[in-house]
Amino acid sequence: MGCSLSLKTPKPKNVELSRTERKIIAAILIQKWYRMYVARLEARRRYTWTIFQSIEYSGEQDQLKLHNFFNSMINQLSLDVNGQPKIARAFASTQRPHVIAKETSDVIGSLDDIHIESTYTGPHLTLPITHAQVKTLIQAFKAKQRLHVRYLLELLNAARKLLQQQKNINYASTSISKQITVCGDLHGKLEDLYMIFHKNGLPSVDNPFVFNGDFVDRGPSSIEVATILLACFLASPNEVFLNRGNHEDHVMNLRYGFIKEIIKKYKNNAVKVTNAFSEVFSWLPLATVIDNKVLVVHGGISDHVSMKSLARLDRHKYISVLRPPTITEVGGLDSMSMELQRLEEWKQVLDLLWSDPKSHMGCNPNTFRGGGCYFGPDVTDSFLEEHKFQLLIRSHECKPEGFEYNHNGKVLTIFSASNYYDIGSNKGAYIKLSGPDLQIHIVQFLANECSGVRKLTFTQRISCLEASAMQDLREKILALKSDLLEEFKKHDTEEKGTITIGDWCSAMETVMDVDVPWRMLRSKLVKLNSDKQVIYDTTFEQLQILHRYSENGDSVMELLYRYKDSLETIFRIFDKDNSGYISMTEFQEACSILIRHTSVSLLPGQIKDVAKSLDLNKDGQIDFNEFLEAFRIVDQRGLDYTADHLREADSEEEFDNIDTISLASCNSGMGLKRSVEPSILCSA
Repeated sequence: MGCSLSLKTPKPKNVELSRTERKIIAAILIQKWYRMYVARLEARRRYTWTIFQSIEYSGEQDQLKLHNFFNSMINQLSLDVNGQPKIARAFASTQRPHVIAKETSDVIGSLDDIHIESTYTGPHLTLPITHAQVKTLIQAFKAKQRLHVRYLLELLNAARKLLQQQKNINYASTSISKQITVCGDLHGKLEDLYMIFHKNGLPSVDNPFVFNGDFVDRGPSSIEVATILLACFLASPNEVFLNRGNHEDHVMNLRYGFIKEIIKKYKNNAVKVTNAFSEVFSWLPLATVIDNKVLVVHGGISDHVSMKSLARLDRHKYISVLRPPTITEVGGLDSMSMELQRLEEWKQVLDLLWSDPKSHMGCNPNTFRGGGCYFGPDVTDSFLEEHKFQLLIRSHECKPEGFEYNHNGKVLTIFSASNYYDIGSNKGAYIKLSGPDLQIHIVQFLANECSGVRKLTFTQRISCLEASAMQDLREKILALKSDLLEEFKKHDTEEKGTITIGDWCSAMETVMDVDVPWRMLRSKLVKLNSDKQVIYDTTFEQLQILHRYSENGDSVMELLYRYKDSLETIFRIFDKDNSGYISMTEFQEACSILIRHTSVSLLPGQIKDVAKSLDLNKDGQIDFNEFLEAFRIVDQRGLDYTADHLREADSEEEFDNIDTISLASCNSGMGLKRSVEPSILCSA
């Protein structure tokens, strides 16, 4: 037989590289490593942002679901008030009748019984408000002084009367000032408002402002922010334009902190202050048009929004825009067409305050928030063309850079609350429109909120934000522990305590209903065994929910913790005098409502046992603020892992600003000239 040939490839000789070649190879390797490093950082930054945003919108969606449940429940109840549950009577206050006399709508009442104490050391106000008093007020708030409740109520009453004279749509002109400033959400972040005034100056004839809603909620200084803005409006009514946001809403204030802040700061007069703010909010205009070229609204538009319809509707009847009007609330109308007209008006207001732009065409329900709509570029084009506008400015969404362009540069989102999710999470920004063509100049900033600023590298900032976001996510995971374990066990047919990575991701996505990259986060949330199977019990890291005043079992406390935000909303609806207390009967009714809303399994006897354990002094009253704040997440050593507790312990840390900025997002669009001012960190 023939012999086979064996071809041997000669070994390459050792080639000695020159010094220049070695440098080139080293540079290539370093560049490759650095690109991978930057890509990993960007991936971490993006999923951290996604966690923050998903949890925020999940809360809003839950709030709207709860409110829709209230609406359906009330509509099913008898019209006999005496036969309704207390929740229905309490909730009815979020909608005023259609017909109401303006001159009798003063909900504040007499101030004769409120006196200025001789020991009062805060700022003094006299009507009419002047620019000098605005400066005094700002300095007083910087010094941590509190405005006396009498002065506050007088200011709110004056603002209400002036707002009543304004139409639904404000029209601003730059013919005198040659420029105008537009600010987005502030959410009770007083340092951001100081920063804006520090960089841009106070409102005046030659320095007009549009504040585009969401002055309150979430932040710690909502009263101060709203008070300063209303004082500026009273001092410069022709130069300060205030739009209503979705958080200038009584029901949203019940859940997201404004009502709680009022109770904390004004105690015995909290009812009057709450009613006064709700009345002012209901009179805020819905939109501002600048030079007939730019429309400024809080949320967005839809294919149903009409400027003519918006100009005609009665905005004042909505203390909360979350509840649609019924026949009895639109003046006893028996015409179906008139009822449909009222519902169409309500929907337009809801869309204006709650909608978001998206890249897909048309209008679709806003499933992420649960209210308003997603409007596409075709809707924007049609609306702007119909009304001969060049640009739609809106707020409503936190953006990493403080602003973002959509729809080929025809929609501009502006968000003015920096450090919104956590310190260093995002920049704030405002817009200056100048010249006859309203050239766009965006100014970014990071407010210096804490003393003892520590200089951190970009990597350290990402790590800190990532840790904060992961802690928020772990709390949400722990609140759904029972449901997650049930879902895990569906995949663990052999009861080994392990499942595949794919099954774990699928279970997390099904139960959590939060749009985050679970496969990417897996290594931070759960452990694997030697066979690369997920040990699903480690998802909870041996954490547990404790409540200081209740010994009713883990499952009961888990359910109450999971829905504590909804419970707080229900509690505050019951608490008509803002005392912070509800009766045991009201507590049990609130829990029963929650059970009907969520279809959770909680027996009446268990609810009663919880109520008894919370009635510490056995007087039949429950301090629900104490109840809500008594939840703690602890590890096996008893260490507190509650996110708010961790943030308090770490509150002295502050992030340096990021000087670099991408201009790519500013180069698209409509032909209006744009510029972006880099972020600046300074104290106002």
